[in-house]
Amino acid sequence: MFISAYKNLSRFDGTYEKAWLSKIAVRKCLDYLKAAGRRTVPTEDTYFTQIPDKSSSPEETYLLEDSNSQVRLLCQQLRSPYKEVATAHFCEEMSITEIAQRQNKNTKTIQTQLYRAKAMLKKLLERSD
Repeated sequence: MFISAYKNLSRFDGTYEKAWLSKIAVRKCLDYLKAAGRRTVPTEDTYFTQIPDKSSSPEETYLLEDSNSQVRLLCQQLRSPYKEVATAHFCEEMSITEIAQRQNKNTKTIQTQLYRAKAMLKKLLERSD
């Protein structure tokens, strides 16, 4: 917090220093809480629910393959770079970090592109209904 205050000292107008420092502290705390949510480690309970069930019926297998192919077709309708990011994330099940490393881009760039791709896919789905 103190480093942030020091870095932004040039922006400080000299009044209400307590409020200014409090605002910096609150923002730092919120940033920390957001980051903590991304750092969660799965517990034993959630780990076992994430393991795929190998005893699925032929009907479930067909429905899963059909929905996967529909997702792939929707992703292919997007323009670049959203098509590549959406296909890697939704079809190849890659994480944002993996996509960023593959494309030699910043993770924030990939996050933004994926966010926009989701919005575009939502519009495509709404049009098809």
